[in-house]
Amino acid sequence: MAHAVWSVCVMNSKTDSTVAEFNSNVSVIPASTLKILTTGAALSILGSDFMFQTKIQYDGTFDSVSGVLKGNLYILGGGDASLESEYFKDKKDSLTTVEKWALILKAKGLKKIEGSVIGDASIFEDNMTPSQWIWGDIGNYFGAGASGLNYHDNKYTVYFKSGATGSRTTVVKTIPAIEGLQFVNNVTAGGNDDNAFIYGSQYNYYRTAQGTIPANKNNYEVDGSIPDPALFCAQSLSSALQNIDVKVVKKATTLKALREANEDVVSNRKTFHTHYSPTLDKIVYYTNLKSINMYAESLLKYISYSKSSFGTGSAGTDIVTQFWKSKGADVSGLFMNDGCGLARANVITTKTETEILQLMVKDKNFKAFYNSLPVAGRSGSLGGLCEGTFAENNLRAKSGYITRARGYAGYVKNRKGEMLSFSLLANNYDCSPTEMKRKLEKILVAIAEAE
Repeated sequence: MAHAVWSVCVMNSKTDSTVAEFNSNVSVIPASTLKILTTGAALSILGSDFMFQTKIQYDGTFDSVSGVLKGNLYILGGGDASLESEYFKDKKDSLTTVEKWALILKAKGLKKIEGSVIGDASIFEDNMTPSQWIWGDIGNYFGAGASGLNYHDNKYTVYFKSGATGSRTTVVKTIPAIEGLQFVNNVTAGGNDDNAFIYGSQYNYYRTAQGTIPANKNNYEVDGSIPDPALFCAQSLSSALQNIDVKVVKKATTLKALREANEDVVSNRKTFHTHYSPTLDKIVYYTNLKSINMYAESLLKYISYSKSSFGTGSAGTDIVTQFWKSKGADVSGLFMNDGCGLARANVITTKTETEILQLMVKDKNFKAFYNSLPVAGRSGSLGGLCEGTFAENNLRAKSGYITRARGYAGYVKNRKGEMLSFSLLANNYDCSPTEMKRKLEKILVAIAEAE
């Protein structure tokens, strides 16, 4: 810790009094603890019962007798991060979301589309990834950005086969298959952990994989980010329609691609079907429990959309910052550059995080927020933490970790039964991430024991 900075702030939720603090006014990198700002604001602004809408629309004319659509079919994205997400997949249901849509459309009499299936992600800015995210992140699943039309968690899985240590691996398959994806594999066998990374940018279908995976493995999984989720969604629906004998004449495309080609885009459309997401409390639950960056970025952009009918990350961070300031939080040390905490340019004080946690206690959506936080010794990233202590099955917190930045922000009840809000962050430590975790764990236990 000789070159490090660490900070802690603990407050009593009922009295608003400070129980303990150290360096609480120093701005530090929060990593994923920043998600409490985004998810808390989303719940408070939109409400726990809010549902995102994705609309299947068409232009031109539809003859319900012949079943011919003389026009295009559109998927109008509504910023829903949960479309075909693994976290909302019913294991007993073998049909994908687009296969269900295809059946609905066929039941409405659709037999032929003379145009294309077009993915429309225009509710959000085209730039899916925040400018402060690093090159080493954005090709991987945790660096998947937020599109106006998200699909399949905006990620795919590459399956590797490895042999002896030092040997080259081979790619067995990619699920789902991404049309046009060019994959250069430089991954070798070695080590005991997944140390393979995929490099590539949004809308670009050239990908390079480098690093190592353990030796002598079959179907070893490494997840990457889909280059264009809106196009993938449109292609998937087009295939699903054709698989049930609904003819689609032209190749699937996106509104973005049509505009870039200077093609005319029809804005006057009719709606065939509206798909509703799970309620926001459920989406926030997985955002915090599983620390899904793409979910948090989608929420951030939708907050922006809810205020101005267009979602951007920069407007979202401004709105969230001003929202917490308007509630009474001191945001003078807050510099927010995304909604999830992946950017190292994010900084906040532990006092600000704790004040925001205090404000959420008084919010009508507190129960949904509180229930979304992992439980010490029980769930999520806190599953193996504080076992055998008073904090186990008591402390709830959002964890955060990026290189040389680690922390926790959440709630715990002390032995008097009083709720405490806390933020605990450490940056630029020399020890290993695991050692830092154990050091912070001792402080978390001490917070739980605080009188």
